[in-house]
Amino acid sequence: MAEPSTHQGPSGIPPVTGPLIISGDEELVERLLRICTAAGAEPVVVRGAPPTRRQWESAPLALVGDDLAGCCSDMPRREGVLLIGRDLDDCEVWVRAVGVGADHVLFLPDAETWLLDRVADAAEGVGTHALTVAVLGGRGGAGASTLACALAVTAAREGHRTMLIDGDPLGGGLDVLLGGEGASGLRWPDLAGSRGRVNGHELEKALPSLHRLAALSWDRSDILAIPPDAMRSVLAAARRRGGLVVLDLPRHLDPAAAEALEQADTGLLVVPAELRAVAAAGRVAAAARMRLSDLRAVVRTPACPGLDATEVARGLRMDLAGELPGEPGLAADVERGTPPGLRERGPLARFCSAFLARAVPPATGRSAVA
Repeated sequence: MAEPSTHQGPSGIPPVTGPLIISGDEELVERLLRICTAAGAEPVVVRGAPPTRRQWESAPLALVGDDLAGCCSDMPRREGVLLIGRDLDDCEVWVRAVGVGADHVLFLPDAETWLLDRVADAAEGVGTHALTVAVLGGRGGAGASTLACALAVTAAREGHRTMLIDGDPLGGGLDVLLGGEGASGLRWPDLAGSRGRVNGHELEKALPSLHRLAALSWDRSDILAIPPDAMRSVLAAARRRGGLVVLDLPRHLDPAAAEALEQADTGLLVVPAELRAVAAAGRVAAAARMRLSDLRAVVRTPACPGLDATEVARGLRMDLAGELPGEPGLAADVERGTPPGLRERGPLARFCSAFLARAVPPATGRSAVA
């Protein structure tokens, strides 16, 4: 194994961009180096002396061997410090963990999988996970795909890092709705074999980039299902990129869609203000609530006489996310390849902007997807 950069003294040390390993225990250092290699991280090793303050504060993750915990007790308090213990029966390790300001105490090899994920997070620069919004239709043709697309387009236009994931294999493809069915990039069949950890940055780069967002859709093959493990891995990678992830899910939840719903933070159930639509939406809501507690109604208007949006939400025992009036010219726009939500002053874009203002933290810059 190639030796990473090391430090034996305090002078002339640049800031650390990978994990910082602090230990004189060669066996432990070797084990931590293997974990970093598996996670795609480039660590810096400090042996036999405390790190410099610059190293300590700049490293995304500090892996402190118990043998050098005392050397780090005077360092400034920071997040991302993990103390690697040597003896499960040593109760004093918890005292040393407090002294070094550790977030966690780990013992290897038991915690190796957990540590591998943390190191991989640091290598990817993972921050706050994305807000993940699932959109479902209360009945067929309710407009869930249209709303999901509009929400993603609006978020990307407003500067949020955005990924749109098509979870409905029978929906015709969100890339078509975005006017990008010919765009290059991976589709679901290419990712059906995904297992374990998927690199979020590489995933984002590999997907079609349409209207400043990354879109994962279906191709025109006969593959109509993906394993739940693939959905779990891909969605977890998307969420680690931060910003907003929008899921377009079918009413009848297959195993992959059910897995996606369990990872969502909130759900929007699109319900036309019609009696039969409300009755059908009740069944969809019952199934969705088994996996997601925060499910809200988006009521499409105009309503039937004597039925308004508030009554629809109340009848479904859901909070009302808002009313969504019809948008003139929407069907013609889609036929021309103009996606829903692109008209900034249209009802769809206004609804999405209002929802995002309440639900998503302000964007810190333009979307990273060109």
